[in-house]
Amino acid sequence: MSATATITPAIVEALYEQALCLAEEARLVFDDERDGRDSRLALRATPAEADRRVVLGTEALRTTTRMMHALAWLLNHRAYFAGEMSEFQLRRFGRLPPPQPESDPADLLLLDTRARDVVDRSRRFYARVARLDSAWRAHFAMQPAAVHRLRERLGAAFG
Repeated sequence: MSATATITPAIVEALYEQALCLAEEARLVFDDERDGRDSRLALRATPAEADRRVVLGTEALRTTTRMMHALAWLLNHRAYFAGEMSEFQLRRFGRLPPPQPESDPADLLLLDTRARDVVDRSRRFYARVARLDSAWRAHFAMQPAAVHRLRERLGAAFG
């Protein structure tokens, strides 16, 4: 029998702290990347620099969106554990959106190593939260085998 994920307030709080730190680090890294370039040079940017700027903007948006989705999921679970949200509300409204599309590896090579590292860590973090969400939701799914065993026990008891 497989064990379902038990999500505890301590796990949610630890993940929430990690998410806040990673989101702040992503903001700093992408702001440094954007601000590190002289805005006057943007008008005379080479095609390669223009491509890099597009990739930078795209990855900044993807990373920020990924982290905000994870933070929203964690905030919903915090509200549930604080008694501000029912289990039904959490199951109905606390879904984790699907992950962002994968980036082209060649595009990522246009970014510096700090930015690539933040993108990669945000993906891994999101995957961790997605695994928790999936396991937590599987706990509520109808398990036909369990229903059949219950019917068999009821049939044996009353049959």
